[in-house]
Amino acid sequence: MDCLFCKISSGDIPAKIVREGEHTVAFRDINPQAPVHVLVIPRTHYADLGELSADPVVLAAVAAEAAEVAKAEGVDGTGYRVVFNTGSNAGQTVFHVHAHVLGGRGLNWPPG
Repeated sequence: MDCLFCKISSGDIPAKIVREGEHTVAFRDINPQAPVHVLVIPRTHYADLGELSADPVVLAAVAAEAAEVAKAEGVDGTGYRVVFNTGSNAGQTVFHVHAHVLGGRGLNWPPG
């Protein structure tokens, strides 16, 4: 498979890894949108959140890892956002599901 995030998960492409678990890998976004911007991906390839939702164990692992990243990055007490972009119209550019963990500044809604 020619998937950027699969290659990061397998170690074939380097990334700034923050945490690793049995089902997940968390690494810093190369184009951060906040002081804390970490991506949490499942090790298994799922194109988007819809596909991931069929595997409740891995979905729960991604959610739990996002919370652990927020804690490790020190934003769990001040607030953070977890975002899944699903589909190109929503801004998904890599079609391996990933959760953006964002924090470290005020995050107004809507973004932008």
